[in-house]
Amino acid sequence: FSNIFEVAKHATPYEKVAVAQNMEYVLEAIRAEGTSAWRATPHDEFALVMDGEVTVELLDPATPQVDPDAQGSIGLDGQPEGTPMGRLVLRRGHMGLLPAGRCYRFAADRPSVILLQTIAGPDTQFKWAEICQTV
Repeated sequence: FSNIFEVAKHATPYEKVAVAQNMEYVLEAIRAEGTSAWRATPHDEFALVMDGEVTVELLDPATPQVDPDAQGSIGLDGQPEGTPMGRLVLRRGHMGLLPAGRCYRFAADRPSVILLQTIAGPDTQFKWAEICQTV
């Protein structure tokens, strides 16, 4: 797991850097720091906090924010309208479900690390040449 921490250390807050891939599925290392923009996901995603503490706010949007057939989550502009669904407080080793069709945002008071299981989308950064060790 040390490589995940190294990737997050060099990432900007909430940049989604792929650290593993199996077909369209990816694991993204995310540096959580401050509050992220709202995102919407067309499919379930799973956030595993590897270090620190991250609060996840969940919202059921009043109108669909993402095409249900799309792949990967998308960033949203501003505050989406809808019904708050509550929040998750995730600490090291805790995993939370980010449900399909819903909106979420992360917040962390100090730098933390999230490993996100998702499908590669428009914001997934592939930096294999920068993060892979070679002999």
